[in-house]
Amino acid sequence: MDRGRAAVFPLIEEVVENAKTHQILIGAGGGTRARHAYSVALDLDLPTGVLASIGCATSRQNARILQMLLAKHGGVYLNPEDFEKLPLYFRVGCIPVMVGMPPYEYWEKPSENGRIPENRTDSGVYLTGEFLGARSVIFVKDENGLYSDDPKRNKHARFIPRISAHELLAKDLNDLVIERVVLANMLKAVNVREIQIVNGLVRGNLTRALNGEHVGTVIYVA
Repeated sequence: MDRGRAAVFPLIEEVVENAKTHQILIGAGGGTRARHAYSVALDLDLPTGVLASIGCATSRQNARILQMLLAKHGGVYLNPEDFEKLPLYFRVGCIPVMVGMPPYEYWEKPSENGRIPENRTDSGVYLTGEFLGARSVIFVKDENGLYSDDPKRNKHARFIPRISAHELLAKDLNDLVIERVVLANMLKAVNVREIQIVNGLVRGNLTRALNGEHVGTVIYVA
């Protein structure tokens, strides 16, 4: 969303095309506005639960924007308590869009490393997929996948196409394209034992991932 029309519209077209053959549930992230909001909240010395509530609000804004852009193609906004409506939405050809942030808000547990909530939008998307028994959970980012370091700052960062959650946690990398708590949750998962991270700025990547191709980075639990 942060990159505007040039990035979002082609991706929306790809989602609409794939919704004809796949049941797609979209979880929206918070993006740059969430990071800015967290920064302000930290300056104000607000607790973790309040930061989580703020993060939920920014994610909700993006979810609403996406739903409005998808409305003419069947995009509907899905509240967390309305999961029982998903079969109906899919049956009539809708594309549900929901807040990526888990609904813990004020009840988010304090983090061991500061006051930023551990469970943010990546966590919420993964937990939703695990809860629903999704066939796949795909994270659409603005990077090609996982790197050994931030590729925007380190041109020598090594691309990692496939790695286990155990190994990735053991590496304890300084920069991760996905929230660490997702990896910890994967170790306890029953349904979703593999996730995929793709670059949504490259047209066709989402389609390939939905069709089961290895594009981007795959993180798995053996």
